[in-house]
Amino acid sequence: MTTRVLTFPNDRTPLDLLLFTAYGREVAGLVEATLAANPGLAALGPFPPRGTSITVTDPAPQTSANSAPLVTLYE
Repeated sequence: MTTRVLTFPNDRTPLDLLLFTAYGREVAGLVEATLAANPGLAALGPFPPRGTSITVTDPAPQTSANSAPLVTLYE
C-alpha cells in the first residue's frame, strides 16, 4: 500500500473533508484508519490547525461496479 502526506489548508477544514477532497469520494473506514495512523490527531479537535500534516494510506481504487453515476446540475 502506498501512503501520502496531506496538509490541512486552513483552520476550518475537518478531517473528513480533507480526505474527500484528496480522493474525490467517501471511503469507508478511511477516517478511522487515518486517526489510528496519526497519534494525537484527534486531540487537536475537529479542526486541526492550518499546516498540520498527516500520513494517509491510499485506499483501493474504486471499481465501476461499485460506483453510482455522477449527477450534476449542469448536465
